Amino acid sequence: MSKEPLVHISKREEMPLAKAVMVRLVAVLLSLIVCAFVIFILTKLNPVEVYKAIFDGAVGTSRRSWVTIRDSLILLCVAIGLTPAFKMRFWNIGAEGQILMGGCVTAAVMIYAGDSMPTPVMFAVMIAASIAAGLIWGLIPAVFKAVWNTNETLFTLMLNYVAMQIVTFCIVFWENPAGSNTVGIINSKTKIGWLPSLGGLTYGWNVVIVLLLTVGMFVYLKYSKQGYEIAVVGESENTARYVGISVKKVIMRTMAISGAICGLAGFILVSGSSHTISTSTAGGRGFTAIIVAWLSKFNTFTMILVSFFLVFMQKGALQIASQFKLNENASDVITGIILFFILGSEFFINYQLHFRKKSTKS
Repeated sequence: MSKEPLVHISKREEMPLAKAVMVRLVAVLLSLIVCAFVIFILTKLNPVEVYKAIFDGAVGTSRRSWVTIRDSLILLCVAIGLTPAFKMRFWNIGAEGQILMGGCVTAAVMIYAGDSMPTPVMFAVMIAASIAAGLIWGLIPAVFKAVWNTNETLFTLMLNYVAMQIVTFCIVFWENPAGSNTVGIINSKTKIGWLPSLGGLTYGWNVVIVLLLTVGMFVYLKYSKQGYEIAVVGESENTARYVGISVKKVIMRTMAISGAICGLAGFILVSGSSHTISTSTAGGRGFTAIIVAWLSKFNTFTMILVSFFLVFMQKGALQIASQFKLNENASDVITGIILFFILGSEFFINYQLHFRKKSTKS
């Protein structure tokens, strides 16, 4: 007679929000304790001093704080763009390319049309062009998926490299100075095409644009008919077809929206942040945003906190490297440990363990 397994795992009913938050906080606390041991064992440094350096590197000064906020907003924008596609179970790994295409057309408008149109019109053209470029780059794999059922993961991933080659081709014509193989800061003297400050805040428009997207996407997914269709298709395409939803239409429409928002992130990067374009403009954000979206369970407001945390740790890496003369990968180790504990906490929120009871002999 076979024995009952020592541990049995079962799906939980929905855990109360307060209890779920407590589980996550305990996970973060435990991760910091483990990180402290790792820091001391590897570097013999005081963990508290390392934590202080990370904090100082991310928000130690007003400028550092705003740079952290700026980069958090861009990461948040990309995560918002990926959210509808991932909720539909369409694995859009092509955000990097969609960002690059949006940034490339933004740079083109700044270079070629900066002196030929009024500023408000130019910004409208840049926004429209970046959205259109990202939309097209997202729609291409969606059409192939909807019509020929191609693998969207490979398709979107390969389009990243195509976008990089397009940017490389454009740089040949936009080199500044000539022979440098870089575009340099576009319109550095006139600042034509640069997003202006808002209320005295250098990145004020970045904040406005991304927060509007955050609220808009939350409402779209939760309360609109199209958001409902995305959820149904994500759960089961057969069920969606049974209730009369056009799966092909939903796939193409959703990926058009996803690509468009990622393209807009390219506009924010070029016009509102770096003011240049290169093959590294996206900076891996298209992949990091996948982590943000999944950790947040596609809740756009939760994404604000996750995006800030990841960028906070990235900025702290630079401070660690300079202050303690360590490789900046040390901060990546800390970030990885914390993410491991946070991801682990999600298991205990969604599942519960039942241990085999000792049998009592009568």
